[in-house]
Amino acid sequence: MQLSCPQICVVGRSNVGKSTFINALTGQKRLCKASSEPGRTRLVNFFDINDGQLTLVDLPGYGYASAPKAEKAKWAELIETYLRTSAKLCHVLSLVDLRHEPTALDKQMLTYLYAYALPFAVIATKADKLSRAERQRNASLAASSLKIGKDDIIVFSGVTGEGKAAVEQLLDCIVAAAAQ
Repeated sequence: MQLSCPQICVVGRSNVGKSTFINALTGQKRLCKASSEPGRTRLVNFFDINDGQLTLVDLPGYGYASAPKAEKAKWAELIETYLRTSAKLCHVLSLVDLRHEPTALDKQMLTYLYAYALPFAVIATKADKLSRAERQRNASLAASSLKIGKDDIIVFSGVTGEGKAAVEQLLDCIVAAAAQ
């Protein structure tokens, strides 16, 4: 891993599809272990992308997971410590499940990102599980709930690839800005 490359981290509640998102973005089906069981990612994981052009950082999920409260508290501390102290962090990709209204914890994450002036984008995952009309309606509801513009949400599916080009374009812009 190149220590000088920008880091873009992926956050979201447990089972929102962070591993599937990273696998779809990288085109590697088994880079991250995707599981139907919430709370499988328990450490901060770093993935070099495009020959070290950037590092994707996979953080543990927040919210529901079948783990003791003490373990979940450790994950929360890992997330917060990384977000507060990483010198190379230049952007956060906050994943929300498009099928459901953003949770109180999703809203709390965005409040945290605003409070610490961390640039972020919202990625609404699992789009393939909804009809086109439902995707549009739910994206509007999520934007309203999170108090952001509808155009500030990228609708994404790790199964169909919907939204992948938009995320790649965003990553290109982030890397270019970090290089300046």
